[in-house]
Amino acid sequence: MISVVVPVYNEEANVDELHRRICDELKKTGDPYEIIFVDDGSTDKTFEKLGALKPLRVIRMRRNFGQTSAMDAGFKASKGDIVITMDGDLQNDPSDIGKLADKLNEGYDVVSGWRVDRHDALARKILSRLANWLTFKVTGLFLHDYACAIKAYRKELFQGVHLYGEMHVFLPAYLYARGAKVTEIPVKHHERKGGVSKHYFMKAVKDISDLLTISFLSQARPLLFFATVSFISGGLGAFCALTAITLKVLGIRNFGQTPLPIVTALFLIIGFMLFMMGFLGELMIRIYNESQNKTPYIIKEVKENIS
Repeated sequence: MISVVVPVYNEEANVDELHRRICDELKKTGDPYEIIFVDDGSTDKTFEKLGALKPLRVIRMRRNFGQTSAMDAGFKASKGDIVITMDGDLQNDPSDIGKLADKLNEGYDVVSGWRVDRHDALARKILSRLANWLTFKVTGLFLHDYACAIKAYRKELFQGVHLYGEMHVFLPAYLYARGAKVTEIPVKHHERKGGVSKHYFMKAVKDISDLLTISFLSQARPLLFFATVSFISGGLGAFCALTAITLKVLGIRNFGQTPLPIVTALFLIIGFMLFMMGFLGELMIRIYNESQNKTPYIIKEVKENIS
């Protein structure tokens, strides 16, 4: 069964057409399906328009919690073994649903869309490329277009997964770190014809913050990161200390005549604090995982041969 999850916020101009096109495409697949629209606290007539559409399940949030929360609600309500997400502004093309599902059935766990011919402002394209590069450097998973909303997932991947912040953008990287097989395929992209874009500069700042969180949650070893920086800081402190001692022994400068002793103490204190932050982070992540009976990995299958 295919579940299509569409978070919407003030998209009254688009939901009718989008629903019709999704239905047309899902009928072509020949598989059972369901369509879930999550109204993320719209203040226009989006919810009223959704109420007149069939077949459709509508989840209405009490207020605007953000796209990630809306997607989380949609994932939890979905019944299909394949979940496909897309934006509600008609920039994603429902005709790509079948291609995503077919690619997933080739043995992948996540299939992400790649807007090769992207119809957005130049500044937004540049920002997106920088974000894709940064995400690759932090997570180790290269995708051309992390922010593309149309993606396909195996529902089983979301056992014990809770979405928050802007985490939906980095879901492929997060699931990849837990063992999911991820790929991407080119998809269509259209200019927005109705409604107002929900993307703004501060959203990009939130994305970067959540990227770091995803990195720590995925690796489940923040101590490795902080310890590395801690040792670098400690090494700089040791270098400054040796330099100060050398200057003193050679009679070039006394300790009080250079800032090196103060710099040494500063680097050593910072190194110690960073190490302790990593240690505390390690404890917090273990408490987080164990309190939810959650593991940082996904078991694909269990095969038992009985002779």
